[in-house]
Amino acid sequence: MEMLTQILISAISSGTPLLIAVLGGILIERSGITQLGAEGLMLMGAVISCLMFIHTGSLALTLLCVLAVSGVLGLLHGFLCVTLHANQVVCGLAMTIFGAGLSAYLGKPVSGKPLAGAVPKLDLPWLEPVPLLGNIFAHLDLFTWFSFMLVIAMHLFIHRTSWGLHLRAVGDNPATADVMGIPVIAIRYACIVIGSMLIGIGGADLLLVYTPTWNEGMTSGRGWIAVALIIFARWNPIRALLCAYFFGVLDSLGFRVQLIGSHIPSYFLKMIPYVVTILVLMFLGWRNRNKPSGAPEALGIPYIREQRF
Repeated sequence: MEMLTQILISAISSGTPLLIAVLGGILIERSGITQLGAEGLMLMGAVISCLMFIHTGSLALTLLCVLAVSGVLGLLHGFLCVTLHANQVVCGLAMTIFGAGLSAYLGKPVSGKPLAGAVPKLDLPWLEPVPLLGNIFAHLDLFTWFSFMLVIAMHLFIHRTSWGLHLRAVGDNPATADVMGIPVIAIRYACIVIGSMLIGIGGADLLLVYTPTWNEGMTSGRGWIAVALIIFARWNPIRALLCAYFFGVLDSLGFRVQLIGSHIPSYFLKMIPYVVTILVLMFLGWRNRNKPSGAPEALGIPYIREQRF
């Protein structure tokens, strides 16, 4: 029981940054814009949070700065994809390359500096008597509780509100939505900026909670895993939670295998979450090959008002 509890706690810690990033990506792609820049946005969120927390010591100022920088990058992405109708795949790849390069440059002065205790835990001692779940949920950090509330809020927003209906209409058929008076451009811009902010917060959580030390390329491909998990979750926030923590369990299992003295090289153990993610995506693609993918129908297609096809 003790081992299971530790694995689940590690899985939540590992999966939370990924969950926040996936939720940001779902919001962006629900509006019809392909998001392949998650890796760069997470790296920028991580390095900015490291720099700001070291220089200010304030978590609130750090998060505000991360939101501002991520929002500006999202605005740039929106300008390219929505206003200039640039290729969304190329723009996403450019965002990843830009974020990786700039974060490496900005992070050189603070590389290796520890940031332990940056995010406080929310202690709920009344949960401790509950078997198994009590030890897991009684001492989680604020980012984790934020991610839980975000999943619920996004699910209700997308599936239970008129604005969520507008968002789905914009993602599926922007021309029809425009005819009905829905502000397609404004919704796409808002989703890109807010989604980019969430992805940046995911990078901040990765640094401030999971690995409290900046190292170049510290995301280790988690941004790309987030892109894959958006498809895995079929653009659904509830499924995104399950997918992110599934990745977290695989990640923590590899670490636990190293602790018990396994002779398997650590490089192969670190590959487990990524290999399993690819295999699961292949299996789901094969199983659902004759079914709708669940993706917004206008995903990746620039919308030009009054254009005839």
